[in-house]
Amino acid sequence: MAVGTTHFNNALCILKPSFLSGGSRASVTHFNTHFRLARNLNLGALFCTCSTKNDTLPKDKSVEPFVITTPLYYVNAPPHMGSAYTTIAADAIARFQRLFGKKVILITGTDEHGEKIAAAAKAQGSTPRDHCDIISECYKRLWKDLDIAYDKFIRTTDSKHEAVVKGFYSRVLANGDIYQADYEGLYCVNCEEYKDESELLDDNCCPVHLKPCVSRKEANYFFALSKYQRSLEEILYQNPNFVQPSFRFNEVQSWIKKGLRDFSISRASVDWGIPVPNDKTQTIYVWFDALLGYISALSDDLEQPDLLNSVSSSWPAQLHLIGKDILRFHAVYWPAMLMSAGMSLPKMVFGHGFLTKDGMKMGKSLGNTLEPNDLVNKFGTDAVRYFFLREVEFGNDGDYSEERFINIVNAHLANTIGNLLNRTLGLLKKNCDSTLIVDSTTAVEGNAFKDNVEKLVEKARIHYEKLSLSSACEAVLEIGNVGNSYMDERAPWSLFKQGGAASRAAAEDLVIILEAVRIIAVALSPITPSLSWRIYAQLGYSRDQFDAATWRDTEWGGLKGGQVMAQPKPVFARIESQTEVEDKGTAVEKTVKKTKRKMTQPQAVAEA
Repeated sequence: MAVGTTHFNNALCILKPSFLSGGSRASVTHFNTHFRLARNLNLGALFCTCSTKNDTLPKDKSVEPFVITTPLYYVNAPPHMGSAYTTIAADAIARFQRLFGKKVILITGTDEHGEKIAAAAKAQGSTPRDHCDIISECYKRLWKDLDIAYDKFIRTTDSKHEAVVKGFYSRVLANGDIYQADYEGLYCVNCEEYKDESELLDDNCCPVHLKPCVSRKEANYFFALSKYQRSLEEILYQNPNFVQPSFRFNEVQSWIKKGLRDFSISRASVDWGIPVPNDKTQTIYVWFDALLGYISALSDDLEQPDLLNSVSSSWPAQLHLIGKDILRFHAVYWPAMLMSAGMSLPKMVFGHGFLTKDGMKMGKSLGNTLEPNDLVNKFGTDAVRYFFLREVEFGNDGDYSEERFINIVNAHLANTIGNLLNRTLGLLKKNCDSTLIVDSTTAVEGNAFKDNVEKLVEKARIHYEKLSLSSACEAVLEIGNVGNSYMDERAPWSLFKQGGAASRAAAEDLVIILEAVRIIAVALSPITPSLSWRIYAQLGYSRDQFDAATWRDTEWGGLKGGQVMAQPKPVFARIESQTEVEDKGTAVEKTVKKTKRKMTQPQAVAEA
């Protein structure tokens, strides 16, 4: 159903853009008029949905969708662990928000236009379209294997996306922010961006891709980024949380203070792209194209695909989650583009760090790449999701080593959580026929254990809200530590042997511990959804009950007397390291040899 004009105006903040004269290396052949910042411009309006005179009721903020995006991943090559890491984190944040009953829209997808794509396809003897189809499908399969519950998967080759891009371009053009110019400079093919010589390394190497930039000259269309310098400065001043973590905010501030230059938004030499609406000899530059995917993804497949239908009550996005290498495009270019088109800005841009392996930067030339498919096949989805979200402080760089991976996952998931559940269910089966004797609320009366768990649950919630995913994992794991300490202290196996009141106390202790494990399952479900479901199934719940769980289910009192638990079996198998496998093989070999000697010795004696 098409969105009406009033609805469209609700989602678009039509603002007079503020400009500040800035230098450009381009030789202008069209126009480049500059204006001064309007003193009474309310930049705070950029971060909200504006209302029109036709609105009679205030907006209900509680029903606003929580829109979170991953980058649209470039399809010049199959997905790597860096893109998997971003998407796992986005999925965990989205799952946490869903636990509060929010309408969450997790957007992911693929960026499929540009020079690198055409070159990659040609190198493989393929067409750009076929190449994009194959790589895009690789992303979808990996997201499925990683339990990524995305809501929208946008491809920049989708027809609805092209319609949105052309509509957006036309709005910016009509606002006087696009002009034609000749440009000559150093260009990084991998970044798809002209570079200032001051930011390059020796031999004109790009600091991101460490490859020499090439000299290039052509007539392009430019976006007047420099005209938005003052506006961007004020946005950062008024909204210090716009870019996170704080040290990324400082980076963006530094870039802007150095002075912004207009940037090219078209290419004359690249055929694989969306044609410029007013000039069919050029295609739209990849970033001016790809960033619009966050908006085109919101359009329903049944709607008339255009900008008006895509920008609905779902925009603006609450969170753009990206790697730090594309921070400039999302925190500087994108806000200026949106202001030019009269649209609301996203609420936050969060730039996380890079992953290394064994302390070294990963690369095919070094032979130390980390393939997400291999990790999932070898260790399982839960292990991969947990390790990277628990061991990498979100926002900083993080390192992977197989030894640490195995040690952490075994200690936390197999031992602290899995073993606690398994041995408790084992005692319950042996002594209580797998049946809870009382409600968990009754069992914990007068016991400080409940207070400790509640404090840790609240701690985990606060960390999730702050996007401190590692700390959230730590708080949930601490519930498991408290449970294990309680089990060891109370020693219910001994109490059962005493019989009478001691035996009943032991049965109540098992209820208390199982309630703690149930709470762990809910609180950890954003991180390890499959493991959490297996725990819930062991506690006698159905799949529908697990899927209906909310954060409110982290409150004490879920388990009821008479509830029958499933038969105990490990919910997370311990991972064996290569050394352990080799040691076991050696041990088996020695046992076989020893057995053979024992078997042959009596025969030798008889023959003598």
